[in-house]
Amino acid sequence: MAGAQAVIDIDINDAEIKAALKKLVAKLNDLRPFFNDVGETLLNSTRNRFRTQTAPDGTAWAALSPAYRARKPRHKDKPLTLSGVLRGTLTKQADKDSLRIGTPLIYGATHQFGRGAIPARPFLGLSAEDRNDLLDALNDYLAQ
Repeated sequence: MAGAQAVIDIDINDAEIKAALKKLVAKLNDLRPFFNDVGETLLNSTRNRFRTQTAPDGTAWAALSPAYRARKPRHKDKPLTLSGVLRGTLTKQADKDSLRIGTPLIYGATHQFGRGAIPARPFLGLSAEDRNDLLDALNDYLAQ
């Protein structure tokens, strides 16, 4: 993810996932193939949040303020969607010991965490379904 960017770290504080990743590291030493595979699934899930207008925990994103909604030229009922640029810049980056899913756009952090009058509308992170998909993928890799 080159260029100006805000690095948004979402730590996975899940003991079961961490334990399985540790086993996989011991087995493979380079998690890049695993992260490339699972990264596509997680990237699609993240993109889907723009369609469902929900955070990873399933809560709906905060509605647009009436003032912004009145002046917004299109997609008046869709937070984080004016022209689709933010969603369109979502990428994954895998290396031997990490997976990053994010955007190179600086304002991504503002929308993820909120700032001032802009409420947080989290789009990055693991949903319960993502967690299950990740654990299934880990178990599949460990079984190979």
